Amino acid sequence: MKTLAAGLLLVAVAAPARAALPEFYKKVAGVHWVVSDLEKVKAGWAKLGFPVQDLGEVSASGSYLGQYGSARLRIAQARLAGAEVSWIQPLESESGFAEHLARHGDGVFSILYAVPTREALDAEVARLGRLSVSVLQRGELATPAGRITVVHMDTAAEGKYVLGLVHDETPHPPVDAAPAAVPLKLAQYALVVRSLEQVSAYWEKLGFPKMEVTHDPLSDRVYRGQPGTFDQKLGWHRHGTVTWEWIEPLGGPTVYEDFLKEHGEGFHHFGFDVPDIDAAGAFFASHGAPIVQSGGWGEKGKPGSGRFAYAATDSFGGVTAELLWSLR
Repeated sequence: MKTLAAGLLLVAVAAPARAALPEFYKKVAGVHWVVSDLEKVKAGWAKLGFPVQDLGEVSASGSYLGQYGSARLRIAQARLAGAEVSWIQPLESESGFAEHLARHGDGVFSILYAVPTREALDAEVARLGRLSVSVLQRGELATPAGRITVVHMDTAAEGKYVLGLVHDETPHPPVDAAPAAVPLKLAQYALVVRSLEQVSAYWEKLGFPKMEVTHDPLSDRVYRGQPGTFDQKLGWHRHGTVTWEWIEPLGGPTVYEDFLKEHGEGFHHFGFDVPDIDAAGAFFASHGAPIVQSGGWGEKGKPGSGRFAYAATDSFGGVTAELLWSLR
């Protein structure tokens, strides 16, 4: 018994400790979404019924790749059925925002988590540093109500999005929750990648749970108005309040391969639950975002089955909206 216990102890000591994930990662605070034409993006989403707040031009000081400077940005904000977005149009600045726009075009640059204190923010930057994740850029915005600090970590190459940490000292008034013209509820953040296994291993190293991978058959597949032949594996992260879906395309044509060709790996769509997918699809199509891919899963008419439809909101900002309906 003593020998067995000693052997188990040696294994425990020799095995690397799993990275501990702070509690604030259980809820996404918002996204930084980089665009080249803010007016076009605002108009597109406002037409779908989402109130948009234009913050105008903002100057922020900070560092990018270790070099200190300042950046001028145009910013607008909106709540897309539970997704808090900040649209950012870079103006004459060297920054991660401008680099993303040059390399990938319009799209979500960073997914943000709210850190409760400055000390907690510094501690998390240090923890990630010990795991070989460096700071991509750090920005400070001083306002009369307090300071906002945002740190973007250099995770995009392996993790496929920039992990953002934000500490906001300013008060947050109630958000205008005026609904869009169709009922929507945020259900997913979804990214398209070429290898689920590689991405899962990277985020697991940083403390996130290992992906659950599924490859279920689809029915009634349609791609851009024609019968579809697309296929994909899906990876799932369910570590917080909203499900993360990671998509590895296996066959096409498909909107996922279209995205990879135009933007490369990264954030593809927000998924929204809807009570009536046909009515929601018709509304999006009549307001500038036609359905470009759709299908179903599960056995029709049985609990757990459902339907999906992608609305082409990427025409104003590079990110698609997925409509989801399921039979419970």
